[in-house]
Amino acid sequence: MTETETIAYDVVVLGAGPVGENVADRTRAAGLATAVVESELVGGECSYWACMPSKALLRPVIARADARRLPGLRQAVEGPLDAAAVLARRDEYTSHWHDDGQVRWLEGTGADLYRGHGRLAGPRTVTVTGPDGERRTLTARHAVAVCTGTRAQLPDLPGLDDVRPWTSREATGAKEVPGRLIVVGGGVVAAEMATVFQALGSQVTMLVRGKGLLARMEPFAGELVADALTEAGADLRTGTSVESVTRENGTVVAVTGTGDRIEADEILFATGRVPRTDDLGLETVGLEAGSWLTVDDTLRVEGTDWLYACGDVNHRALLTHQGKYQARIAGDTIGARAAGTPLTDPPPWGPHAATADHTAVPQVVFTDPEAAAVGLSLAEAEQAGHRVRAVDVDLSSVAGAGLYGEGYRGRARMVVDLDEQILRGVTFVGPGVGELLHSATVAVAGQVPLDRLWHAVPSYPTISEVWLRLLEAYRG
Repeated sequence: MTETETIAYDVVVLGAGPVGENVADRTRAAGLATAVVESELVGGECSYWACMPSKALLRPVIARADARRLPGLRQAVEGPLDAAAVLARRDEYTSHWHDDGQVRWLEGTGADLYRGHGRLAGPRTVTVTGPDGERRTLTARHAVAVCTGTRAQLPDLPGLDDVRPWTSREATGAKEVPGRLIVVGGGVVAAEMATVFQALGSQVTMLVRGKGLLARMEPFAGELVADALTEAGADLRTGTSVESVTRENGTVVAVTGTGDRIEADEILFATGRVPRTDDLGLETVGLEAGSWLTVDDTLRVEGTDWLYACGDVNHRALLTHQGKYQARIAGDTIGARAAGTPLTDPPPWGPHAATADHTAVPQVVFTDPEAAAVGLSLAEAEQAGHRVRAVDVDLSSVAGAGLYGEGYRGRARMVVDLDEQILRGVTFVGPGVGELLHSATVAVAGQVPLDRLWHAVPSYPTISEVWLRLLEAYRG
C-alpha cells in the first residue's frame, strides 16, 4: 500500500448515491470545493438495487393488472407476463449496473470523485483506500457529510450463510424467476417483491412475524394489499416466525415456529436495514461504530460542529426522496455556515431545517393496489398528543375510480387536527393512487386550512375527486 500527499477540500462527502450526489450539488453551488468518495457504483443503492430496478419490475405487473380491469382490453392480457422481457427492461433501467452516466453527471457539478473505501481518521479528515491499494488523505475545511446509506439486515439463524439467502439486492437483480419463493417479512420490500414474483410466475409464500403487512401505515393499507396478494395466489402467513433454514440438494427448507416445513427454490429476507457505518472510522471522532447517526434539523451530527449525516444513516426516514431532501437542506446549510451565516436555531420550514422529516414524509408502496401515505397515521397523531379525527371514504364511490377500472377497490383517510383545522396525515390505497399523493403532501406540508382546501376544486371525473368526498364527509 502506498500513500500520497494530503489533499484539502472545503467539503468531503462519503457516499455517491442520490443523497451524497445532492449534498455535493448544493455545496458546489455554494462555491465550495467538494470531494465525493464512493466504494461501489456512483448512483448508489437506489439506482442499481432498490428504487429503480424494483419499480422497473413492478410497472409491467401493475399495467397488466390495470388492463385486466377494463372490458375490451382484459382478453388481450390474459396470458403470462414475458419474464425475460421484464428482466431485460429492468437491466436497462440499472444501466446494466454501469455508472458511467452518473459519473458524468457528478463530475459535471465540479465535484472530484474518489473511488475506494473512505474512513474517518479524526475530525475533518478522511482516508481513502482505492481499488489498487493506493491511499489518500482528504481534509475538509468546513464539513464531512456521511451519506453511506444502509444494507439489508439478516436474522441470526445458524448456517444462514450456507443457504445463500436473497436480500433486496438479489431480489431486484434476479437473473431468473424462481419457481417457488419464500418471502420473510411484511414491510415495503417484502410486499413489493412478493407482488413482482407472484406475477412473474413464482409460487410465493410470505412469512410475516407481525399481524399483517405494512405495519407503519394505516391498518387498512396492509389489509387491502394482503387481500390482493392472496387473491393472486400467494400464501400469506401472519404471526409466523422462521426458526431454521437449510438448503438441501438446492432446495431451501424453512421451518417455522409452529413446526411447518416449507420448501422453495429461493428465500428472501426483507427483515429490516442497518446503517453502513460499521467500518467508517466513527470511533476516531468519539462515535460508536455501526451506529445510527443522530442529527439535528440542519442534519449536523449531535455533539459536532463539522460532521453531517443525511439519508438512511440518520434513521429519520429511510426513503430516497427524503434523503435527497435532507441533502439539499444540509448542502445549503454547509454553504451558509461556510459563508459565516449564523444558524444557531433555524426556524421550521426554513431553508436550513429538515422539518418535513417530522410531519410530512410521503411514501408510495407500488403494490397492486398501491398504498400511498404522507404525514401521521391516526395512531401516530394520537400518540403525539393531537386532538384528531379520522375521516374515511370508500374510493370506489368516486366516479373516476369506476372509470379507471371495473371492480375498483380502495380507501382514503385524512387525519384532521380538530384544534388547528389542518391535516396531520392522508392515506390512499387503490390502483393508481400513487399519483394522488403529492396533492396530499402539499396540503400536509403547507398546513393548508380546511376552509381553504374546500376551495381547491378537483377535476371531474378523476380519482382526485376523493378530496371533495373527504371534505364533505368531514363537514357533514
